Amino acid sequence: MSSTCGWFTEHARDLPWRRPGTSPWGVVVSEIMAQQTPVARVVEPWEAWMERWPTPADLAAVPSGAAVAAWGRLGYPRRALRLHRAAGVMVERHGGEVPSDLAALEALPGFGRYTAAAVLSFAFGGRAPVLDTNVRRVLARAEDGLEFPPPSATGGEWRRAAEWVGVLDTSPDAPAATVWAVASMELGALVCTARSPSCGRCPIRDDCAWLAAGRPAHEGPPRRGQAWHGTDRQCRGVLLDVVRRADADGLAVDATRLLAAWADAEQAGRCLDGLLADGLVHLRPDGVRL
Repeated sequence: MSSTCGWFTEHARDLPWRRPGTSPWGVVVSEIMAQQTPVARVVEPWEAWMERWPTPADLAAVPSGAAVAAWGRLGYPRRALRLHRAAGVMVERHGGEVPSDLAALEALPGFGRYTAAAVLSFAFGGRAPVLDTNVRRVLARAEDGLEFPPPSATGGEWRRAAEWVGVLDTSPDAPAATVWAVASMELGALVCTARSPSCGRCPIRDDCAWLAAGRPAHEGPPRRGQAWHGTDRQCRGVLLDVVRRADADGLAVDATRLLAAWADAEQAGRCLDGLLADGLVHLRPDGVRL
């Protein structure tokens, strides 16, 4: 796997949060924004966010509705609320700084096992297994000879990722574990992709069990893409966008007019109730606001 790091040095994308001088907070914002969102869509929102709120204290000082409004169309807007809450915890418990301890990171709102490990590794050079979808796919193909890993990360996958961190951390000829973590993610994103892997230009093709076996097709449970059109997710996004645009003009939205933005009145009502329950919008005397 060490060849992956050499490949990364030459082929890594120039993402702003990878540049020297990026603060740990900048890494946090990039990781939360990139959850379930293609990296290409994150660059401009990340730059705008960091210009507006360059520290956790800056974000914590504004209402949560400002974070939701700035989230724009990145999708899954509850991430904006979690990032706002995490900033508040950093101010309250960590002196306004991103903690560099894995347990403290895992305790932050919106931080799962992967996000905490990624921030520890990429922001602080810490040693922790970083296991996202791309890394899981690379390891499943290279070591198990499988086209795809299981639907959810297993304990065995986490143990293997931890073993790789240990191997790369102790071998005098191997690159740092932190470099391999980001390099394997990039390999999965650019070369060892889910739909059209470019095995001919893969730096680990000579050691890949899946390629050696003739790239056997997936035999596990059917892989299903995420539906969008007509779903509650789409409806919530439409309603939230109406409120967001009104908020930009300092206005509230009449609830009746808001519900009329979606053809299915029953679904619209259900989704508005969900947005209110999640705290993404609020019902005020003058109408619905962020």
